[in-house]
Amino acid sequence: MIIVCPKCSRKHKVSPDAVKPYIQSGKKLFATCKACKYRFPVLIDSLRDLEQSAEQPILEPKIRARKICVTLSKGGVGKTTTSVNLSCGLALTGYRVLLVDTDTQGQSAYMLGKKPGAGLTELLTGELTPNECILEARKNLWLLGGGKSLAGVKRIIDRKSYGAEWALSEALSNLDTQYDFIIMDTAPGWDQLIVNVLFYATEVLVPVALEVMPLHGLSEFLKSLGSIQKYRKEIELKYIVPTFLDTRIKGPQTLYSQLKKLYPDKLCAPIHYNESLAEAPSFGKSIFEFAPGSRASADYRELVRKVSMNDKAFS
Repeated sequence: MIIVCPKCSRKHKVSPDAVKPYIQSGKKLFATCKACKYRFPVLIDSLRDLEQSAEQPILEPKIRARKICVTLSKGGVGKTTTSVNLSCGLALTGYRVLLVDTDTQGQSAYMLGKKPGAGLTELLTGELTPNECILEARKNLWLLGGGKSLAGVKRIIDRKSYGAEWALSEALSNLDTQYDFIIMDTAPGWDQLIVNVLFYATEVLVPVALEVMPLHGLSEFLKSLGSIQKYRKEIELKYIVPTFLDTRIKGPQTLYSQLKKLYPDKLCAPIHYNESLAEAPSFGKSIFEFAPGSRASADYRELVRKVSMNDKAFS
């Protein structure tokens, strides 16, 4: 039996006897690539099909979603605004997107004008199946909502004696092949749930308000991310998105210039300050729906092109 790493395509020969207990019990199975050290879930149904086959076929993994977490320890930098509008923009260009809200405030659902009956809490605790927890919010866009109940889940994760950092990965593993993008909105601060997100995601997008304190928060976050990368090398900072750029005053432009010098290869085009971004959530609409001709809409269209690596998006 051969299993292929979905990251580096390295083929690994595995004894059927080693995986037989998992096939019989239905337990979740994770494998670690010997070449790139990437840890990935192996679908039990695929293994069961291989066991029943007389040949020794190659278990080719399905195309897996790009998993992007939108995070920064500092609050008020536009994480939820960016998560929602990036997700909506990707969905509008034809990608299948799952937006996962890991914040106890649960504001992603509010911004989309939805009231989910269940969400991430019920999925993590095993009370409900993914289909029962996930809500279709728009065409090509699905939502796994957050909310106050996640506070209790954090305590459950904290009490785990081992493997606590993989709780989210195990809960979401069967969803990886159903979407093109999985975008995760996170809460301010640093706790076990944030660690879980960083053990699941492979890309990090950091919104940074163009003010002194958020820039300090970026510096502190990068130190924390470095600690995670010691144990999980596939997680990478890919995008720094400056937010609240107000061209009427000098301070934000000065800070933006500093960011360009410090992170030239990570920095995205800025999101300009725009009243429409503050007004859209009260109508339960994305910026593309509420003010499609606004500067903010143009800024987020550019971010969608950058993240999707598709210059023809929205054309």
